[in-house]
Amino acid sequence: MNDSQPILSVSELSTHLGSGSRPIRAVDGLSFDINKGETLALLGESGCGKSITALSLMRLLPASGRVISGTVRFGSCDLLKLSESEMRRVRGGGMTMIFQEPMTSLNPVIPIGEQILEALRLHVGEAGAAGRKHVLDLLDAVRIPDPGKRFHEYPHQLSGGMKQRVMIAIALAGEPNLLIADEPTTALDVTIQAQVLELMRNLQQQRQMAILLITHDLGVVAEMADRVAVMYAGQIVELAAREPFFAHPSHPYSRKLFASLPTMAKRKRALHVIKGLVPSLHARFSGCRFAARCDDAVAVCHEYPPAWHTDGERQVLCHLYEHGREAERREDTSTAPIPSHTARPAKPVREPLLQTRALQVHFPIEAGVFKRTVGYVRAVDGVDLTIGAGRTLALVGESGCGKTTVGKSILQLIRPTAGSVRLDGVELTGLSHSQLRRRRSDFQIIFQDPYSSMNPRMLVGDVVAEGIKAFGAGETREQRRALVNKQLLQVGLSADSVTRYPHEFSGGQRQRISIARALAVAPKLIVCDEPTSALDVSVQAQILNLLQRLQAEVGVSYLFITHNMSVVSYIADEIAVMYLGRIVEFGPVGDVLRRPRHPYTEALLSAVPALDPKTRRGVIRLHGDIPSPSSPPSGCHFHPRCPKSAELCRQHYPRRSRVDDQHYVNCHLVDDEPIPGGARR
Repeated sequence: MNDSQPILSVSELSTHLGSGSRPIRAVDGLSFDINKGETLALLGESGCGKSITALSLMRLLPASGRVISGTVRFGSCDLLKLSESEMRRVRGGGMTMIFQEPMTSLNPVIPIGEQILEALRLHVGEAGAAGRKHVLDLLDAVRIPDPGKRFHEYPHQLSGGMKQRVMIAIALAGEPNLLIADEPTTALDVTIQAQVLELMRNLQQQRQMAILLITHDLGVVAEMADRVAVMYAGQIVELAAREPFFAHPSHPYSRKLFASLPTMAKRKRALHVIKGLVPSLHARFSGCRFAARCDDAVAVCHEYPPAWHTDGERQVLCHLYEHGREAERREDTSTAPIPSHTARPAKPVREPLLQTRALQVHFPIEAGVFKRTVGYVRAVDGVDLTIGAGRTLALVGESGCGKTTVGKSILQLIRPTAGSVRLDGVELTGLSHSQLRRRRSDFQIIFQDPYSSMNPRMLVGDVVAEGIKAFGAGETREQRRALVNKQLLQVGLSADSVTRYPHEFSGGQRQRISIARALAVAPKLIVCDEPTSALDVSVQAQILNLLQRLQAEVGVSYLFITHNMSVVSYIADEIAVMYLGRIVEFGPVGDVLRRPRHPYTEALLSAVPALDPKTRRGVIRLHGDIPSPSSPPSGCHFHPRCPKSAELCRQHYPRRSRVDDQHYVNCHLVDDEPIPGGARR
């Protein structure tokens, strides 16, 4: 697979951001090679310098950025010595880049076909009828259905997965030898992620293209990489082939990343966390950059920078490998069990904390001058859910299936069209706005993006105190301040946080502030809407540990909305799988994840990347995207994409059937006795 000459060779690359005496040393002495047809994964936490590395290679640094030293040889030329006009011919031609967020990379006012055609004109010289045919071929190559129609559509008319595929088509237009992919699947569902990764692999094999894959997802690395470069604080600290890396990660930082991953086997135990934060890159380091966070650090780690240790195909930047001292590493990966809930009510619980029955949320579609209703978007179309006190229900499914709308309708942030929502025996749908306001302390929400859910002009102390003031907790300012300090300490933040603004905190710290705000009013139920989707694995472990500990201490229940099956396997007690506004499978998390019965659940689980090649399932390919909830298919809503569908599936929506004691599924392929009252029209 590899040629003798690397297609890209980076040597001692250093990039600074900002000016003055204390610049940010975002990339500091980076060296690596990529061979033809090879995928090198650049892995690490946010703030380690991965994206700045890519922008340095592409010569696309922001105005404050500059490459201080090093060489970047692409083929026979040093990219850092090219003029801007010469670099333009390389950029998008010989080497190209897929950015993390396709919507901000695509021009919203130009049809996607024209955007791909522009790349062809610049790098291949094709236009007119020949160029249009080439665009259609590219759209077909990246599996965009009906390319002739899509040619004229705008980015906002495409799903997230389609936009990412359009970005790949633009990248391929210049027939590159090297593709840099910066977190290409971060915002995608597991099914779409599997399609995009398979597409990149197939195109790589056809074109013998090299890929630099930037990611923090170890599962994606296991699926895609030939070699792995682990980056920390501007440096590569471990470089190894994929198999030995996953069999035995050598650097303490790499091992900590693996220990932080949530899995079914770690249930009821706290996850490992990496103490502290990535150090400021303003600093000049005297020793190992990971030493302050490393459990294995010894005196020399703080005094001198480590040298590279080479062992076969593996290189490690660590003092523990000098003179055979790697034997000193502590291999104990056990953690303390999460304590049982100590605040549960002594009396037996007569009914679940939350019950929804036949919950519907239909949004009218209006047309014409007089805004007549011509149809409905059936975002939620008859959902039954049950959550017990002190328990966690995970709600999973692809984007657009209605998960967030379910959460908001339970909280009455969106009023249901029909159905019942009972919280602690009280019917919420019949309450007036003033009655709801008085009960808001019983149910709260943690949003996916904590920063956008806070007023950036408010101090953190005021953000957390909002609910306390609204519900009259604390008679004096001093009492309210004491309650705020207590909540911040409970989520692991210092009391001086009250005088700082949200932008002064990291993403994980802002999520802790959101949790403190939700807990400040002592809720019985918290809706967690993708609370860890944008977090690194180490920060995710901190948040999951926090949520588990708080549940054990105060008995709060969670509706956990997510598409991360690893998180589900670790934190959830029950799981509900949602498709096009309806629950298609429900049951204890172990039963559903180990023995899924609905074809959609099987497809979701098969698409989850596995760290161990021996445990990988064959991915079940789902054709097309989720249908529009304004015109759902007849019969079973999943049948147009289901690999097992039969004629009956096209005619009638399946009734709910019992698989086991608490395991239910809506599928014609399940022959068990249907549950009375479980039919759907």
